[in-house]
Amino acid sequence: MLWVVESVLIVLSVVAAIWLRAHADPEGREWLFARGPVPALLVAACLTLSMAAFGLYQSHLRLRRSELLLRLLLAFAFGGVALLVLYYLIPATHIGRGLLAITFALGFASVLVVRIAMDRLLGGEAYKRRVLVYGAGVHADLINLRMRRRADRQSFAVVGFLPVPGQPVVVESRLLLETLESLPCLVQRLGVQEIVVAPDERRGGLPMDEILACAQRGVSVVNLPSFFEREAGMIKLEVVDPSSLVFSGGFDHSLVRRLSKRAFDIAAASVLLLVGWPAMLLVALAVHLEGGGPVLYRQVRVGESGRCFELVKFRSMRTDAEKDGVAQWATQQDARTTRVGRFIRKTRLDELPQLFNVLAGDMSFVGPRPERPQFVDQFNDEIRYYSVRHSVKPGLTGWAQLRYPYGASAADAQEKLKFDLFYVKNHGLLFDFIILVQTVEVVLFGRGAR
Repeated sequence: MLWVVESVLIVLSVVAAIWLRAHADPEGREWLFARGPVPALLVAACLTLSMAAFGLYQSHLRLRRSELLLRLLLAFAFGGVALLVLYYLIPATHIGRGLLAITFALGFASVLVVRIAMDRLLGGEAYKRRVLVYGAGVHADLINLRMRRRADRQSFAVVGFLPVPGQPVVVESRLLLETLESLPCLVQRLGVQEIVVAPDERRGGLPMDEILACAQRGVSVVNLPSFFEREAGMIKLEVVDPSSLVFSGGFDHSLVRRLSKRAFDIAAASVLLLVGWPAMLLVALAVHLEGGGPVLYRQVRVGESGRCFELVKFRSMRTDAEKDGVAQWATQQDARTTRVGRFIRKTRLDELPQLFNVLAGDMSFVGPRPERPQFVDQFNDEIRYYSVRHSVKPGLTGWAQLRYPYGASAADAQEKLKFDLFYVKNHGLLFDFIILVQTVEVVLFGRGAR
């Protein structure tokens, strides 16, 4: 909704700029309007795409007013550069520097006002879906533990937790609902629009007749794993079971999906190589000049279906970083990292050679990050469903990289797996494109690098 509103505002900003610029020149105004909506739509597409690249359409991202202003400024600046390149390549789309300047001023002001207004107006409880949680035990309390921030609850408001008879209560007493009336009556009285079924034990503990009566009145009913998947973009390992994964759809491996993903990989990798080869030459030269030794670093990683392949990166650590042959996690301020290595790891330039892995078919552009065999063996034993992430090709970037910082332990691997499983279950061409665009924000702001 926000993207649609802001796209319309930017298109209207182009129209307003034409009227302001050409009010004294009727012939010029008629010429501009005769060209149709294409120039205005191109401006809106470039600016909103740039805003997406700077994370401005990530619902989980909490921004202070100053951070919002900075990201908007950067997004409009990069969008302007993209438009100038487009105008150079396709002169027919050009609308003039004066018009563009007025459009940017009007568009920036209107987008900023809308962002502030929506944050204040739509943040109220009246605009959120009213949710009743059926359950008050350990599973139900995960909503309070993992979705306690305001940014986590932008689309819903929990009216209360209804304890399941005979099951332990963990949720705070102030959040509990009385059980003196039937579930349909309680739902009607509280204006509930959705019931999240979250008992610790489901066998024999659910009043299915009452839940069915609520569903017949138009109240949505979802289980806790589906609720987390929809609202948090993750598969909650603590509550999901094999049947939830099997019967909830997803896991698209059709021929059309495989072909579209491969085409996307080849196109994205080729474009990035075409644009990034000068940077790759400079990085290779800097790595060589700093201390000699090999420029590239090769490491065995685990790919699709558990098959191993050789991943290629620019060397960012000393040549004796793992002289004992034991795999080690990278740490904050890792002493093994060279000066050039610290910079290229922070900016992700060390990963550019992996584009050749993508072209070779060992990796995809988007997917779970590939791990080393030693760690995979450990995680398969310690973490439930870890092997599921290997049902798709590993990626140069991924959903977990956007939603979770650098992982350096088994606990981090378990947290990242929640997002990797969400991607594996829901991957698609549009989702890949969204992740690719938002990766720009991760690189520019250095989130997760180590």
